[in-house]
Amino acid sequence: MAVPQDLFYSKTHEWVSLEEGIATVGITDFAQSQLSDLTFVELPEVGTVFGGREEAAVVESVKAAADVYAPVAGEVIEINTELEDTPELINEDAFGKGWLFKLKVKNESDVDAMMDADSYEELFPPE
Repeated sequence: MAVPQDLFYSKTHEWVSLEEGIATVGITDFAQSQLSDLTFVELPEVGTVFGGREEAAVVESVKAAADVYAPVAGEVIEINTELEDTPELINEDAFGKGWLFKLKVKNESDVDAMMDADSYEELFPPE
């Protein structure tokens, strides 16, 4: 299970990459492997504002559906439209081409309060 060191993580298996006040959000390798083959992704609309830890998207697989949360407060400024036709990008590249949406972060310290890679691995040890 991959857990890149340069990202931030939530207990609900979202990852965040922060650059110049913009948070790119996706689901972790652990989450995509538990769901198995993803078949559908419902993304938020650009312009939607989340207060943090609110349901923002849904990913569905042959096994189950799972909510994806906005791990920090902010406004959606971009979504990964490639996932509409190829949701399996999340399975193939959860930390790259499989990103879900980008938020203009309200407070960058919210990201700093998330778990680092080591803390995430302590809670969810690699199999």
